[in-house]
Amino acid sequence: MQIRNFRKSDQLIEAFDVIIKVNSNKKNKHKIQIMENNNNGVITAPRIEKVLYTGKTHTTGGREGKSSSSDGRLDIRLSSPGSTDPGTNPEQLFAAGWSACFMGAIGIAAAKSKVALPTDFYVDAEVDLGLTGVAYFLQARLNVHLPGLSTEVATALVEAAHQTCPYSKAIHGNVKVETNLI
Repeated sequence: MQIRNFRKSDQLIEAFDVIIKVNSNKKNKHKIQIMENNNNGVITAPRIEKVLYTGKTHTTGGREGKSSSSDGRLDIRLSSPGSTDPGTNPEQLFAAGWSACFMGAIGIAAAKSKVALPTDFYVDAEVDLGLTGVAYFLQARLNVHLPGLSTEVATALVEAAHQTCPYSKAIHGNVKVETNLI
């Protein structure tokens, strides 16, 4: 069985092809996360109990094509990074979506901590497309500007946001991410 990113203090219980991770650290004694076991012993993402929204797009032509959403709110041309052709690219779209979501996650963390966020806070996301050998990979940086907050408070909000933001959780362990307070 292959299990990654678990500390020795964690307890695992396997039942009916589901792994239940019971985090036994002092801060979150009763935090439970349910993860699926795909019968090969590989732990996969938690099951979604209630779908809140489904974004649907139709893309043709790949990186030199076009993408539109089923509700008509998105209709864009795509072009490869560095191209002079009109359009955007998947890395820019991912950076925009992630930074917007991450700002929302910071807002949730701030509300829980009763911290007033500055009105001029922002997140700049940078997503790199690169090669290692012949394999393509992403790496990313989130540059978070929280003026007027102490480094300690800002760091706590950013760390909490990474635990809430679905984009951060989706790429955790798969994409090298650097988060900077600016």
